[in-house]
Amino acid sequence: PKGVDVPVANGDILAVTTKNAEGVPFVVASFHGDTNGLATKPVVAALVQAMTSDAALTSHRLIFGMDANTYENAKPGKQQDVMDFGKSYVSQGLTSCWGNVPQPDNYTTYNARTYLQPQLNKACKSSEKRAKGDVNPKDFILFNSDDFVSVETLKDNTGEKKYIEDMAFPTLNFPSDHGILSTTIQVKV
Repeated sequence: PKGVDVPVANGDILAVTTKNAEGVPFVVASFHGDTNGLATKPVVAALVQAMTSDAALTSHRLIFGMDANTYENAKPGKQQDVMDFGKSYVSQGLTSCWGNVPQPDNYTTYNARTYLQPQLNKACKSSEKRAKGDVNPKDFILFNSDDFVSVETLKDNTGEKKYIEDMAFPTLNFPSDHGILSTTIQVKV
């Protein structure tokens, strides 16, 4: 919305309007949060505000996929806590593919830097990758809780439509450092 200061850079967010086959209007959005996730709550709030204050968007249904960069054990004031993020989106009438209360140990990242990569300050031994790596619940699909219910949500870190817990990635077969999310949502009647 005009006059709202939202901490994003060019390319961090994409939002488009569209209609389904029945003519129902949607806003479909994606967002890549800052490393510490501190922009995530303001961005979600700004999009919700834009949709509720703009007459051209009030009838649209929101589907919002994001790398929220939330953390299981966030450093207070420095990183976005996943449980706090859950409370925030619920307070705005949204829910997620994980429900109203995200599980802090439902990881969508599991990666660590090696000593062969830049940023040696982030590198760790192979035996320390779980403790010192980025193993967090970072990815979400949000939607209005009055419009949809999640039927099924899947995550994939193999490229074969399955997720192997406690497996570091990217791998040679799966080049992303985030798992892929998919969710089936059903319109509430």
